[in-house]
Amino acid sequence: MPSDSHWRESPAHAMDIDAIVTELTLEEKIAMMSGSGFYRIHTESKKWGAKPYPAGAANERLGIEGFKFSDGPRGVIVGHSTCFPCSMARGATFDRDLEWRVGEVMAIEARAQGVNLLGQVCVNLLRHPAWGRAQETYGEDSYHLGEMGAALSSGTQHHNVISTVKHFALNSLENTRFELDVRVSERTLREVYLPHFRKIIEAGCLSVMSAYNKINGTYCGQNAYLLTDILRREWGFEGFVHSDWVLGVYSPHGAEAGLDIENPEPAWYGEKLLKAVREGAIDEAVVNQAVRRMLQTLKVIEETADPRESYPASLVACDVHTGLACEVAEKSAVLLKNTGTLPLDRTTIQNLGVFGRLANFENTGDRGSSRVSPPYIVTPLEGLTACLGSEQVTFAGDESAPQVAGLASRSFDAAIVVVGYTAAEEGEFIPQDINLGQDDIPESLAAILDGARGRNDSPAIGGDRTSLSLPADQIDLICNIARENPQTIVVIVAGSAVMVEEWIDDVPAALQTFYAGMEGGAALARLLFGDVSPSGRLPFSVVRDATDYPLFDGTAITLDYGYWHGYALLQRQDREPRFPFGYGLTYSTFAYSDLRSQRVLDGGLEAFVTVVNTGNRRAIDTPQLYIGWPGKAAERPRLSLRGFDRVELGPGESRQVRFRVEPRDLAWYDPEASTWKIESGSHKIVIARSANDPENLCVEVEFEEETCLGR
Repeated sequence: MPSDSHWRESPAHAMDIDAIVTELTLEEKIAMMSGSGFYRIHTESKKWGAKPYPAGAANERLGIEGFKFSDGPRGVIVGHSTCFPCSMARGATFDRDLEWRVGEVMAIEARAQGVNLLGQVCVNLLRHPAWGRAQETYGEDSYHLGEMGAALSSGTQHHNVISTVKHFALNSLENTRFELDVRVSERTLREVYLPHFRKIIEAGCLSVMSAYNKINGTYCGQNAYLLTDILRREWGFEGFVHSDWVLGVYSPHGAEAGLDIENPEPAWYGEKLLKAVREGAIDEAVVNQAVRRMLQTLKVIEETADPRESYPASLVACDVHTGLACEVAEKSAVLLKNTGTLPLDRTTIQNLGVFGRLANFENTGDRGSSRVSPPYIVTPLEGLTACLGSEQVTFAGDESAPQVAGLASRSFDAAIVVVGYTAAEEGEFIPQDINLGQDDIPESLAAILDGARGRNDSPAIGGDRTSLSLPADQIDLICNIARENPQTIVVIVAGSAVMVEEWIDDVPAALQTFYAGMEGGAALARLLFGDVSPSGRLPFSVVRDATDYPLFDGTAITLDYGYWHGYALLQRQDREPRFPFGYGLTYSTFAYSDLRSQRVLDGGLEAFVTVVNTGNRRAIDTPQLYIGWPGKAAERPRLSLRGFDRVELGPGESRQVRFRVEPRDLAWYDPEASTWKIESGSHKIVIARSANDPENLCVEVEFEEETCLGR
């Protein structure tokens, strides 16, 4: 494997940046504004991300290696890296510290494989669960996205790997992402779709990837309002912006708008940008500024001391890292329902039946640009077999013969039914004329593809989901088994919300594990048998009726993104979800008491609450702080998440939890005044287990006068 020493020895830190810019010719500077070698590498490997991609800033004459890029929402896609649970699963942990550790491991494995630029922080807001790439983000709430994304970015950059936050911005529809024009009001843009990006930038993230889509008629990759006015002038971002890969740039004037690098190869920069500068259509100062941003970023990571002495290849997918992947899988699973069936008892479960074709399917998520190729994957069947032994675990049928499987389930002490989706039903949409390596599809996935969406004659995979429910044959399988076996446990594998109305009332237990990574099967066994208690919380709302979600049109070329979505929309419409945002059961019970809250000197507030484990098992609780707004100056959500924590307690133990809410997280954006304002009036401080927790605690804090915070 390549080492990381080449870019650590770059001369960018040894020479004055202005001197480098003066030394470079115009042709060299423009060459630094594009990736190079992508098509050659991709043709040779026939697989996306087989090697780090040169992604700009390189100059051979001066010995500047530049950026070496890898995607990374689930792990480093180069080589055989650790495959973590997908981002949505990690969002379900509500655990900043855990996500920081994930970012650290990604950076270590990136360094060990010659990568210094990692595209791992995807925080496009989940507006609707049909979005094909929902699995790559953390959930539906902007505050939650910002907290988790900042943790991942900071953990990565701790090891001097440049973190990229993407896709900037409003990129949450897959199939028409190259053409879609998102129409959005200024207030909605500022309050709903940008705050999480700002939080990550202010946490120190060094690079931004633009989105494919348009916003209010202008492509994101050449949107000066987005890339210059907001990102740089208002937020103070000093790093560089690079395009999404292939078709992310539509004009050399993207450079004037603030797009520093075109990836993966120069289609509009290169000769076209050179011509525009020579003819005076674009000022050379634009080029110089882009090069300075790149060199300054290289200088930062080269001059900052590493926390490790070295980054050998032996660290890639080492035991410590795969152990972390297992821990994340354990902490991300959400227990949706349990009427006493779980946890299973090893002393009474002598004969366990496992059902569903996904039970022994290596299913870590989509097979697009975020695909990771770990050295092994533990399937649910393998994990359960390793836990109990082959004599006690039997794969007893799948959805091809649901009635037969139902009858077979009678003979088992308990039945585990694994259902959900694969890369065939959701993920990055890969048309048949684009090769990301999907042609090495295993037979198990090929069989699923043959029956999915009528695509028998096309290798295209992924895209936006066409249904929010499970496939009909899986529902049939669940119902047949639940009818025959009273100890039926459903395990859902999916990237976002799955509607469950057709079967949830018929089963005693259900668990959503998302795409649980390379150790998912091992984690599942430990969860089902009570070695650890489930502690994940839903980072999205699961509705009873699909019309409760905002309008979603996977064929749309123009869409209006309104202010309301997720739990805020449901509360506004007085619609009760099946499972609310923030919801998740454990094997214990918890109680809250002694809530108090107060203003602090900088204009924010703090709150304190005592959490006690009232059950008989050690478990983790996730208290959440929501704020109810006065809503007089402008209509606002009934409740908005503004804090969360994880508290692990043994039976009878208690702990006081402190929440801190920053002033900007209290404010709304006034588009007429172009400023953020904190309303006067009474603010409700709510501590709850979910956005719809009827047993919440509430106090009120008075804000005596309106406060303007500026832009």
